[in-house]
Amino acid sequence: MIDHSILMADDDADDRFLVQAAFEDNNIPYNVLFFEDGEQLLTHLKNKMNEVAPSFILLDLNMPKRDGRDVLKVLKADSRLRSIPIIIFSTSKAPDDVDSSYRLGANSYVVKPTSYEHLKDVILKISDFWLNTALTPS
Repeated sequence: MIDHSILMADDDADDRFLVQAAFEDNNIPYNVLFFEDGEQLLTHLKNKMNEVAPSFILLDLNMPKRDGRDVLKVLKADSRLRSIPIIIFSTSKAPDDVDSSYRLGANSYVVKPTSYEHLKDVILKISDFWLNTALTPS
């Protein structure tokens, strides 16, 4: 079953703040929970394992403790978590990062915009697709 929540793991406090503002400015009525690293995200998901899954996860690649690649491996290896849509949200445009993310099971790869207006547009498009267009397992 899908919850009306969105999770984001990103070690950059400014990026977390701007993404939160973009959700609010776009009037997206979902609870967005933020985590500073992949370890915090995995701990949260394991503690909430028997509850409703989030609608999707925005996952940065380069983070301390557990980076996005490792988190992606763990999520896609767990039968209870693998159906949660994972959107890699990174500053990297490196083909190796894009390729490895998809090989590990990412549902999409989005490069972080460099302006707030573009960020608002990207957050609106991601949310519209995953919350209103795509059908996901329940």
